[in-house]
Amino acid sequence: MDHAGRTGRTALARAAPWILYLVLTLAVLSFLAVLLPGPLYRIRLFSLGAAFRSITYGAYGGLAAAVLGVVMLAVIGLARRGERRFIVPVLAIVLGGIAWGVPYALLKKAESVPPIHDITTDSRNPPQFLPDVLALRAAAHASNSTVYGGPRIAALQKKAYPDIRPMFFKLPAREVFAGALRAVKAMGWKLDSEHPGMGIIEASSTTFWFGFTDDVVIRIEPQAEGSRLDIRSESRIGESDLGRNAARILRFRSMLYRKLGLPAPGR
Repeated sequence: MDHAGRTGRTALARAAPWILYLVLTLAVLSFLAVLLPGPLYRIRLFSLGAAFRSITYGAYGGLAAAVLGVVMLAVIGLARRGERRFIVPVLAIVLGGIAWGVPYALLKKAESVPPIHDITTDSRNPPQFLPDVLALRAAAHASNSTVYGGPRIAALQKKAYPDIRPMFFKLPAREVFAGALRAVKAMGWKLDSEHPGMGIIEASSTTFWFGFTDDVVIRIEPQAEGSRLDIRSESRIGESDLGRNAARILRFRSMLYRKLGLPAPGR
């Protein structure tokens, strides 16, 4: 029995380095399967469906690699191997954890927000996109319509994002327009059109990872005691925006008040 036990432990010891590197290889491949689909989709080497499948496979592979990394770390610790042996399972745990953790965090984010992609401060009369931006959306094969979804979407937005509401200023419309233009540029958005006479500014924002583009239209109207600004941000594709459009509008609001030299608005 002692001889058989020693033989088994010797065989395991010989196989351990190979097992470690197989686990690390799984972790690296899973990490790349999650990281690369975004850039590959941006340059049209992956379809959106293929990109999401790759991320799904990468996430599960990362989870497996991280669990196996923990197991191998425990085995090495019990065998009292040298410190350098710990590097490989630790790398597997880190890379596998990232490959699993990023998609999981995005999934939980999607579950925490309503499945909508069109956010506006005026759900009764949303600012409308002008023909030039409609042409850009058509050229990009945008799957989402710019026709507002109506009361159902408005109710979902109001419940999830009660802070999204019209902005009123005791300033002339031309000053608010100029401030909004400065805010758009400061946000790093692409300025698509500006129409001072109409009080309309159109811009777009593109995400870093997948290159998803969201279109923004800003409307400034004169009021009896100043002016009113409404903004609408809509994704070109996807049922859910993961809360991105609402966050964009709130960031713009803070930037606009800063550019107008006004104190930050209360919620």
